[in-house]
Amino acid sequence: MLQTFYPSEYLDSAYQIPFEELYKKGYRGIIFDVDNTLVPHGAPADERSMELFDRLRCLGFSTCILSNNKEPRVAPFAKKVNSPYIYKGQKPSVKGYEKAMKVMKTSRETTLFVGDQLFTDVWGANRTGLYSILVKPINPKEEIQIVLKRYLEAVVLWFYENQRKKKRTGR
Repeated sequence: MLQTFYPSEYLDSAYQIPFEELYKKGYRGIIFDVDNTLVPHGAPADERSMELFDRLRCLGFSTCILSNNKEPRVAPFAKKVNSPYIYKGQKPSVKGYEKAMKVMKTSRETTLFVGDQLFTDVWGANRTGLYSILVKPINPKEEIQIVLKRYLEAVVLWFYENQRKKKRTGR
């Protein structure tokens, strides 16, 4: 049952993802969460995020930002990184992910998702049939409702890590 929430990959940072390898595997579209995935919660786009989106475009990727936040938060960030966006995305609903794929003109097989939360980001991506990459939150200072979810996420991640360890050791 917990496998529903397991990401395809779990990495330290969105900035450490081997995007070149993913492109070689056939991925062409990347849906990103913003807060605590690309920048700290509420922070504007920074040099690192702008450079990442430039690099992704040079590789041939289409991007779309999918956020549950309101447009005044998402639009300025998206404008700075030059990416289309969807605000009030209603993650984990499949609708926002499908809308993002439509914007990028990609399919489930050629799209991946990057986010920092299991119960919205990853679960929604998994429900949509996307390759999901969970990254560690950039900043531990978060709103109380997210802090509370992190305790539950820690339980799921404990089982996820144990399953991965068993697969690696063959036990």
